[in-house]
Amino acid sequence: MTPEDVERFERALAAGGVGLFPADTVYGLAADAESETGVRRLYEIKGRPQERPAAVMFFDPEPAFAALDGIGPRTRGALSKLLPGPVTAVIPNPRRLYPLACGPAPERLGIRIPGLRPGLEAMLAIRRPVLQSSANPTGGADPRRLADVDPAVRAAAGAELDGGELPGTPSTVVDLTTYEESGDHRVLRAGAVSAEVLADLL
Repeated sequence: MTPEDVERFERALAAGGVGLFPADTVYGLAADAESETGVRRLYEIKGRPQERPAAVMFFDPEPAFAALDGIGPRTRGALSKLLPGPVTAVIPNPRRLYPLACGPAPERLGIRIPGLRPGLEAMLAIRRPVLQSSANPTGGADPRRLADVDPAVRAAAGAELDGGELPGTPSTVVDLTTYEESGDHRVLRAGAVSAEVLADLL
């Protein structure tokens, strides 16, 4: 993966397209998180209902934490322990950021910052937040290699980045919406980080 590959990927997203990329878990689809055209296209490619929420991903932690300055210090501390890494954190969204990702619950937002392994550092140059979802038709298997991506999904992407073979286990989804007040968390989807490790971190 080269800086030029990443530039092409960003140009596709800036034009309202959808990109195919490697995360720290499985291959994903990405659209500019504030592009109605791109987000609608991503949902169409997956066959995903438009009302279902999706996570917003930042590739670089610095702009991610800058964008989330409205959350409380306890929640921010939890995020700093979990991210970057193979976790999707659902947090309060008092500023109603990224409504295209929130579905019918604008007061909640899923956040991802992948822990990019060696060889994928060029993706840190992607500064825009993206709405992301796994690169498979809804209900299909999560792809761990570019060659595993459904041909129709791959053909529909405007750009792709090849990161080789990935672990293949999706991110763990953890609900932190009450963490600020109570310190409680709830695992919504089991994944790459076990519930026991999450509990130790939090």
